Amino acid sequence: MATAERQEVRAVARWVRMSPRKARLVTEHIRGRSVPEARTVLAFTPRAAAREIEKVLRSAVANAEANHGLIGDELYVERAVVDEGPTLKRWRARARGRVNRIRKRTCHITLLLAENPRVDERPRRQSKTETPASEETPAAEPKARARKKKEKEAVA
Repeated sequence: MATAERQEVRAVARWVRMSPRKARLVTEHIRGRSVPEARTVLAFTPRAAAREIEKVLRSAVANAEANHGLIGDELYVERAVVDEGPTLKRWRARARGRVNRIRKRTCHITLLLAENPRVDERPRRQSKTETPASEETPAAEPKARARKKKEKEAVA
């Protein structure tokens, strides 16, 4: 049994100046959602990480549309990963000549979009212009004939 190959699109933002732990909190909300739904969730998420992840999502959708000819709204977030990047180490002066280390963490945000399998399985709706008139009338004719017969019997 051969399975149809799904196209996947990837976008990565590297060295984002944000703690990976904080960014992971936001990526958990969009994992597995459709692109329009993920955009809505990110728009109403009050965390700073949501803005960065939204940029990566927009980039992934643009990659899908420009490079692969896919429709952005028919994709879903298959994988959302936040990896740890290099940590910038800074020093802060403290009392009595001591110092404290300040760790400015960075992260790499990776989003993988894929074609939504539910879109392919969904039966397409036929518009009224596509259905011929001959298909609609046979179902309606027996009911109309039966109604006319009852009216004639009631009158007679």
